[in-house]
Amino acid sequence: MISPIHYRITPIRPEAHIFEVSCTVTDPDPEGQRFALPAWIPGSYLVRDFARHIVTIRANQGATGRGKALTVEKLDKHTWRCEPVTGAITVTCEVYAWDLSVRGAHLDTTHAFFNGTSVFLRVLGKEDRRCDVEIAAPRGARYRRWEVATALKRRRAPQWGFGIYTAADYDELIDHPVELGSFSRKTFLAKSIPHEIVITGRHRADMDRLARDMKRICETQIEFFGAPAPMERYVFMITAVGEGYGGLEHRASTALMCARKDLPTPGMKEPTEGYRGFLGLVSHEYFHTWNVKRIKPAAFTPYDLNHENHTTLLWAFEGLTSYYDDLMLLRSGLLTEEKYLETLGRSITQLLRTPGRKKQSVTDSSFDAWTKYYRQDENSPNAIVSYYGKGSLVGLCLDLHIRNSTGGRKSLDDVMLALWKKHGKTGVGVAEDGVERLAEAVTKLNLKRLFERWLRSTTELPLKELLASHGVELVLRPAQSESDKGGLGPVKSTSLPAHAEVRVAIGGRGTPAAGEFRLTHVLEGGAAQKAGLSAGDAIVALDSIRVGTGGLEAALCGRRPGETVSVHAFRRDELMQFEMRLDAAPSDTCVLRVAEDRNREARRLRMRWLC
Repeated sequence: MISPIHYRITPIRPEAHIFEVSCTVTDPDPEGQRFALPAWIPGSYLVRDFARHIVTIRANQGATGRGKALTVEKLDKHTWRCEPVTGAITVTCEVYAWDLSVRGAHLDTTHAFFNGTSVFLRVLGKEDRRCDVEIAAPRGARYRRWEVATALKRRRAPQWGFGIYTAADYDELIDHPVELGSFSRKTFLAKSIPHEIVITGRHRADMDRLARDMKRICETQIEFFGAPAPMERYVFMITAVGEGYGGLEHRASTALMCARKDLPTPGMKEPTEGYRGFLGLVSHEYFHTWNVKRIKPAAFTPYDLNHENHTTLLWAFEGLTSYYDDLMLLRSGLLTEEKYLETLGRSITQLLRTPGRKKQSVTDSSFDAWTKYYRQDENSPNAIVSYYGKGSLVGLCLDLHIRNSTGGRKSLDDVMLALWKKHGKTGVGVAEDGVERLAEAVTKLNLKRLFERWLRSTTELPLKELLASHGVELVLRPAQSESDKGGLGPVKSTSLPAHAEVRVAIGGRGTPAAGEFRLTHVLEGGAAQKAGLSAGDAIVALDSIRVGTGGLEAALCGRRPGETVSVHAFRRDELMQFEMRLDAAPSDTCVLRVAEDRNREARRLRMRWLC
């Protein structure tokens, strides 16, 4: 019988953010067992070098970690080798955990959270072994009420309790994050599958409302792909903070971070914008249960945890998921048609305000996620496009085009279900052109030229035409303020009445603070760039008048396009002067509405799309 790998993790010094993690191997490689920590975590496409958080590492003969000390040689940034030995060995690490995110590990006196990629060494050559994990409680009276939340299977542990958990292999081990602490929890059934909600952090959430709404999302998605769901239970791990947003998918759970104000409160009648955004995040990560956790690019089967795994398919795995997240809210009844179109209008606005869409294709964006999307700088809006944002709109265009071309008989839904049947249920990875070939096979349409334009070029997407064919009018207008995200506002005409104020634009983004406006981004071809201003410059005065507490927008109020203003700005510690000719605010703000026409076919297609 092949012995499992045994791990033990203990928050030994919560006040210092230190976990102690041991790994015991009963039959180490006779030439010297090698161990490695992953360089990245699947779902977040950046080499993070988690090994840099290992404070100490030692090895001992035997299964207790107290036997004869063994020599440990470091081979590279995240790989170690123990000296050859007969019998069991135990490697013990101290791991520093102070990354309050969904990607790493975090430990203090209030809670603990970890992903396996941050704490569990991989036993090279034995990755297919069963892994047993003993999760131990920190010592001290203050931790007596701590519990355990994880989707790992319990082996010898009470429900919500400390003890031994198990995974079939290392890949499964690192796909189940763990939360420890005194947290709020609520359980609901979705198509007979237990779903657990765990919230860490201070909050006033209406847990019953949250469970009802999340149940609707989960059941809608399970019905979409077809019951039974591909997991026995599911855990939503939510960290509530003052300001924060993010999620990371796993095969039977997701780690979410949100602002506590975005959770529903008792007595709330209509969902707030923040709560709708949170439900969209829940929908997005839950959809990943199928699309990326089981339907995977061939480049991820298996994952190479040592370095980047390049693929051009993130537009499909993240972008199509982004298309369906809000669509699933609509189908579950949590979004009205009007609110859905508003959200879609904001997505289009965001793309139109990204000059980089004219420089980078969505497939290149996918491939370069490791070096560009996840390592953004002040020039990123000018150089890259998001495979999330543009990918979702490619999904929209593909869906509407298929519905148009087949008279509503086929849609993107059919493509997703075919991907699930051919790849998700079988575990066979999707080839780089696999989504395209399957889409053609399912719809019986020739989509080659379409994919070339939408995926591998920077050609603008035909959003206006495709939406119009489904009875939705797309209107572009100038932004009404710095906070105008689109989706709402006057839509009857793109021209303003004669008495209306025409807003000006500098072609820059920034943050106001203490009587200045600090540029964070200077956009391609805008007034600020033409004047010579740069990211990091702090604008302090216009025409020798200080930028006041109202910010740059207030200081520009009443100005007209074509005017030239004298700008005083600090670059580092040097005061500089620039002459800037103001531009009219561009018509890059999208509003969508149901068209007021009597086109029955368009109305029929829209009803089938938004059902």
